[in-house]
Amino acid sequence: MKRLIGTAILALSLALPTAAAAQTDEQARITEATKVLAEIMAAEDQAVPRGLMEKAEAIAVFPSLLRAGFIVGGQHGRGIISVRDPESGTWSAPAFLTITGGSIGAQIGAQAVDLVLVVQNRRGLEQLVRNQFRIGGDAAVSAGPVGRDVSAATDIQMRAQILSYSRSRGLFAGITLNGSTIRQDRDANERFYGKPYRTPQIVFERLGGAPEPTAEWRAALVKHAGGGQ
Repeated sequence: MKRLIGTAILALSLALPTAAAAQTDEQARITEATKVLAEIMAAEDQAVPRGLMEKAEAIAVFPSLLRAGFIVGGQHGRGIISVRDPESGTWSAPAFLTITGGSIGAQIGAQAVDLVLVVQNRRGLEQLVRNQFRIGGDAAVSAGPVGRDVSAATDIQMRAQILSYSRSRGLFAGITLNGSTIRQDRDANERFYGKPYRTPQIVFERLGGAPEPTAEWRAALVKHAGGGQ
């Protein structure tokens, strides 16, 4: 009996650091996304127009997305998304996402980029939070305009359901992003919230609550896109 108890205690002691490390992983992703959003919005005339941010249904950030290849390449990364409640204007806690495949233009070598998606309407949002969303196929995604003046945007940009932006080596601009697939990261959701929530359950139903590690991210959304926590 003592041996069984000892074995159980040993197994528990080994599992706890793993669980703690996993949660720290998700917290780090939230922290990085918060930092990317703050730095991009501080870029003066190269920021996402404030008017677009204030009308956004949702905002997703993929920090340090790795893109690689020769001439045409793909990418892989992890990010988060929060949704604005249409009635209260408050922002949901983040759901975790992954992005794979596709390309973001001609390139040689490999580099990391930060990707920001500004969701403009409910239809684009509902398609994005499905289990599998293909950019360029499931919704109208367009390179977003930058600067203070939203009127500089083209009609195509203003009709797009989702506006996409990227930052690489300090340069920030709207980017054409095609062929990539965005999926919900249920493993990360489970590690962070303790249950395998689907993305819609977190951002629409608000299951999982608003854990303390998400407060800084939601505060950044309020600061740069309006609304409330």
